[in-house]
Amino acid sequence: MSRIVLTAASRVGCIRSNNEDMVLAYDKFVRSDAYRTEFLTENTERFVIALADGMGGHRAGEVASEETLNSLKFFINDIPRGMSIGEFDETMLEWLQYINNTINRRGHSDPSLLEMGTTLVAVIYYCGKYFWLNCGDSRLYRLRDGKLTQISTDHSLSNANGEKKHSNVITNCIGAGCKDSYLDLFEFTADFKSGDTYMLCSDGLNDMVNDDVIEQLMNEGSSANRLCEEAIEAGGFDNVSVCVFQVD
Repeated sequence: MSRIVLTAASRVGCIRSNNEDMVLAYDKFVRSDAYRTEFLTENTERFVIALADGMGGHRAGEVASEETLNSLKFFINDIPRGMSIGEFDETMLEWLQYINNTINRRGHSDPSLLEMGTTLVAVIYYCGKYFWLNCGDSRLYRLRDGKLTQISTDHSLSNANGEKKHSNVITNCIGAGCKDSYLDLFEFTADFKSGDTYMLCSDGLNDMVNDDVIEQLMNEGSSANRLCEEAIEAGGFDNVSVCVFQVD
């Protein structure tokens, strides 16, 4: 049994006029808001903690991120119990194909949504097992023994070229006309340990705040909203969304 203490925040930033990010914080969708909750894993057999960073122009990105997170939450709640890790992986890839086609079709049928898409990073608990997944350049970090480590890999042009600097040119996403979307998907139950803190974030955080500062703030116990404020104080060039959860 684990006790999860979670904070989530999603902010529009200083430049953008609308917020295309969204967070699924266990039982609540968070956009342009802040939220806190805690729960025991023994009280549920499955849950999703996820973050989506939408793209595609005014309002289209927020449609893509919202539809993707709604679909993911419904899908995880609806799949049968007792699947093996391999079966779960195959099921998630089937879901990816479904949601990718759905987002692309909506873009083709409505000119205002053309080329809309979204990234996705998530931690999923299913029948006693923990999984993390990533599509795009939103990130998953872990703070363990005071040291911050990026767990996910950016699906970005700069990463593909071996460059350390982050690029806003992504090579993988859901929608946006992408026909070959893929997931980094890992089961990590054995490495899910008490005392760890995990953070999901959109690039609105890591583009504005370097990892050393994020590490310091997380070691101080900063909430998701405090991390968003740090990005906004640094200029807030993009929407910024963060979800932080501690494992006890």
